[in-house]
Amino acid sequence: MATAALASFSSLSLHPSPLSPPSSCSSLRTHLSLPRRLPLRLSLASSKDLDTSFFDELNPSDPQDLPFEPPSIPEGYSPPVPFYELPPESEDDIAAAFEELYGPAYSGLTVAGNDIYVMDGKAKKSGGFGGQRKKEKSKDGFEERVVQVRRVTKVVKGGKQLQFRAIVVVGNKQGQVGVGVGKAKEVVAAVEKSSVNARRNIVSVPMTKYSTFPHRSDGDYGAARVMLRPASPGTGVIAGGAVRIVLEMAGVENALGKQLGSNNALNNARATVTAIQKMRQFREVAQERGIPMEELWK
Repeated sequence: MATAALASFSSLSLHPSPLSPPSSCSSLRTHLSLPRRLPLRLSLASSKDLDTSFFDELNPSDPQDLPFEPPSIPEGYSPPVPFYELPPESEDDIAAAFEELYGPAYSGLTVAGNDIYVMDGKAKKSGGFGGQRKKEKSKDGFEERVVQVRRVTKVVKGGKQLQFRAIVVVGNKQGQVGVGVGKAKEVVAAVEKSSVNARRNIVSVPMTKYSTFPHRSDGDYGAARVMLRPASPGTGVIAGGAVRIVLEMAGVENALGKQLGSNNALNNARATVTAIQKMRQFREVAQERGIPMEELWK
């Protein structure tokens, strides 16, 4: 049976058919129109050129011949805390970290062709559309009161420039008060500038335990002149105009005030501050004279 199979196999014709591809590589390259491949020449260094003297006495696979010596730990080194022992992060911290890496996220809303982005988990409008955000007031314990807002003009080469001038008095009603003035093209901006200017000119008001002045004082600024007098408990603040506002913002509860000169609100307010700066406590006067306070009334 095996002999019959070999005879049938030998009788088969192995001549290539016209449809079969050429057998040799050269004929295959010619048949497929492939570019002739350049011979690859590798220059290998002979074994005589290699330096193997390092491994004559050492075995790299043996850990005893090549021991691992890690570097020493520096002084003062403290290992970092594992991440699973750290306190959990809040959603705001995670959102802030993502915004720092990738920027604010898109909220999915579009107003006037501009996208609204999310910051700190709340949708806030970025840009000038949608109105301006209100500026937060500084929480420093000072209250503000507008004394006067006037419209002023400045004559320039091209005509007149219209602006607003605001006079603001700030105080904490605990002995500190300041007067400021500012100009801007809008009333709100003028008030903000004047309040900042007033906070830069804070003065301390000397007062007794009855919330009044320790002694009489007069002050003038420009053509304005102001007279201040202490009053007994229960009198209240008897004054008018800018003088009353300055005394109330300073925390004075019992005092007498009088405007003797001009009716200009800014000059009267500054004259009141000048009169306050002239006042001194009895202990300061006694310390300067080097005598006890009891001898001041002798």
